[in-house]
Amino acid sequence: MEKFIEKMVDVLDSEEEITAETGLADLEEWDSLSVVSFMAMANAAYGKKVLPSDVKTAKTIKDLYELVK
Repeated sequence: MEKFIEKMVDVLDSEEEITAETGLADLEEWDSLSVVSFMAMANAAYGKKVLPSDVKTAKTIKDLYELVK
């Protein structure tokens, strides 16, 4: 989970502290470009093909982690 959060900080290019419990709606950096970047990172780093519909249901960083683990 720690490595995943590090990757998400890169994807979001965020100055805020991000934890597993961080709500995606609370992150102003979480936008359509971040969704595409997350999907590309999931594929490259974890070999997972994540669907946009799955990403839309995610509410927290932990939810995104569940999609790639």
